[in-house]
Amino acid sequence: MTRFVVLLRGINVGGRNKVRMADLRAAFRSAGYASVSTYIQSGNVLLTASGTPTELEADVEVMLASQFGLSLVVVVRSHEQLQAVVRDAPEGFGSEPDTYLCDVVFLKAPLASEQAMGVVRLREGVDEAWPGQGTLYFQRLGARRTQSRMSAIVGSPEYQQMTIRNWSTTTRLLALLDE
Repeated sequence: MTRFVVLLRGINVGGRNKVRMADLRAAFRSAGYASVSTYIQSGNVLLTASGTPTELEADVEVMLASQFGLSLVVVVRSHEQLQAVVRDAPEGFGSEPDTYLCDVVFLKAPLASEQAMGVVRLREGVDEAWPGQGTLYFQRLGARRTQSRMSAIVGSPEYQQMTIRNWSTTTRLLALLDE
């Protein structure tokens, strides 16, 4: 059995796809997952299961459609994979939260970071982005966040295979898996 984080894109965002966390946890438990917990209201589920991340993604997508009538992008990372995401972040990434807003863009296979970087538009002096293993790291200057081009990613077809978490949430999810 392995610990995983399940990242659901678009749950409880902007009044759409509303799901109570208690109902979400109950659905995961009834589907046979163990040690199920959630973190904040935006679709972060921690659990223990057997199988691969890709197998879990497919199973969870079917379960969410069946239980809640939702068709959501599901991205799963094992504890080890999430450790690598944090460990392999660019040097200094997330270390100046009062200056920079830092996000991790989690990619659903088969979307690769090289292809995803192709839709990233950067505004000089505001945005920086780096490819990672199954991720993109995106940093923008907080004081000029309204000038960031990060929103251009959302309008791309590739966005349908992505979900985004801020650095604080990403590192907190890892800490919860580490417990």
